[in-house]
Amino acid sequence: MSDQASTAYIPRRSVLYMPSSNERALEKAKTLPVDALILDLEDAVGPGEKEAARAAACAAVQSGEYGHRELTIRINGIGTEWHEADLEAACAAGPDGIVVPKVNTSKEVKNLEKALLRYGAPATTRLWAMIETPDAIFRVRKIASASDRLAVLVMGTNDLVKELQARHVPGRSPLLTSLSWSLLAARRAGIAILDGVYNDVKDLEGFEAECIQGRDMGFDGKTLIHPGQVEPCNSIFAPDEAAVEEARGIIEAFEAGAGSGVVTYRGKMIENLHVDIARRVLATHQAIVARG
Repeated sequence: MSDQASTAYIPRRSVLYMPSSNERALEKAKTLPVDALILDLEDAVGPGEKEAARAAACAAVQSGEYGHRELTIRINGIGTEWHEADLEAACAAGPDGIVVPKVNTSKEVKNLEKALLRYGAPATTRLWAMIETPDAIFRVRKIASASDRLAVLVMGTNDLVKELQARHVPGRSPLLTSLSWSLLAARRAGIAILDGVYNDVKDLEGFEAECIQGRDMGFDGKTLIHPGQVEPCNSIFAPDEAAVEEARGIIEAFEAGAGSGVVTYRGKMIENLHVDIARRVLATHQAIVARG
């Protein structure tokens, strides 16, 4: 995939992990104002519940009861005893995405792409690769561009903190290099990238601060572990009214002054790059509004 590659904007401001072994959680997810769901077969599901969770996740994907929400299934990792059966079942169910934990090489992405073809996954089912280890960080550029079927990088920040022998601290200074490198790789490949989870579900102030940090860095949205995190996340990762108004003003000023040399808006010089940013803001806003 070239560095000019891009994908149409899909709202992924809030992406909530839901344990597929929990029937009540799956039912509740139908009512949440979340952009996407990750129906989890991995960390949130015990060994004795794996098969039942797999069947429940596939049934949820095929139910047609989740409205506009993007539905993905997180399978168990490459090399685990459940991986192949998870992958085959997920391909048959045809979710919007299959989330694969601990993707460490571009070869793994290519093998996953072949597996999706082998198991007959519909073309609309995309790969989401989790970036969770030092190996993945060092290879993230090649991972991000390994396949046209890869749509999203998902930061596994808890595992990264563990692997780095670091600590969870406000501002996430131990993770900034990993987050930035992954962002660079995703943008060069033209794919989406999601920030990692915030663990303290009672610390709304800390959660909002981390959402703002992720948004300002350039992430498309954030993965979540609790329904109470959804609405503040949606708000922070969406352009506010002032940003939308300014974007419209920039585009109007630029179009009105086309061919006249220097164009200004509210005292600031406007160039093509400002117009591109404004158009992206409007496209994001319109996609979110279209979701209802």
